Amino acid sequence: MTNISVLDPSASPLDYYGFELRRHREAAGLTQKQFGDVINYTGSLVGQIETARKLPTDVFSERADAALGTGGLLSRLVGLVLRSQLPAWFQQVAELEARASEICTFHTHLVHGLLQTEGYARAVLGALDTSRLDDRTAVRLARQRIFEKSEPPVLWAVVSEAALYQEMGGRATMRQQLAQLLDFEENRRINIQVLPYSAGAHAGLQGSFDLFRFASDPDIVYTEGYGMGHPTANPETVRDCSLRYDHLQAAALSLRDSAEVIRRAMEERYGEQRDSDRHPVA
Repeated sequence: MTNISVLDPSASPLDYYGFELRRHREAAGLTQKQFGDVINYTGSLVGQIETARKLPTDVFSERADAALGTGGLLSRLVGLVLRSQLPAWFQQVAELEARASEICTFHTHLVHGLLQTEGYARAVLGALDTSRLDDRTAVRLARQRIFEKSEPPVLWAVVSEAALYQEMGGRATMRQQLAQLLDFEENRRINIQVLPYSAGAHAGLQGSFDLFRFASDPDIVYTEGYGMGHPTANPETVRDCSLRYDHLQAAALSLRDSAEVIRRAMEERYGEQRDSDRHPVA
């Protein structure tokens, strides 16, 4: 095991978390195994987190805070730890999401990461790379914490109807994902519109993009390529994308009709199990 004394708490949020966890555990007079028994985790896992070899989770942090009387320190740190594990090129986007007062997104073939379930996120992230999949999934889902703030952003999400039928992770995963989208139906801060197939040619044909609006800073547009992101505050680009988004919303279904399309896809495509002739199986 790595000697904790060589850990530099200023090296990264993960190192700082491990340093603080060990400091408080030792102050409580507990070995790693004893502490693990208290919070229902193995001593080995405690050691891995203390030496920055394993990411902590929300549940681990909450139990550790309660057991060590840290006043919620570790629970406050875990969000920063998870955000720091995002790809370097995406960390700026996560910061934009955290600061924005309004987020407008358009996606052609995926449900946006801020709306993904765990199963859907695992399927997307594991499509080509299954390494550290648990950690990478937790990191993605941690971005959704922005909706737990006292003043969460308003989210407008226009999603192509194709994304409802692009099966990610199997039928059960898709049913759960679409059910989660429907759970937001009464949430006025999370608004989901479906761009139907019948819209034909539309203003988003050039690809997906996000538009971030802030209380006192200029708007920022974000587009994404292979392994890189492109945020810009260029006024001309922002104006162009804002107009495109207005046209996309105009072409998309209403919130109520969008919910009906999502519900229909969930029931008809991912509801009953069917045989090869598409007949329901009793």
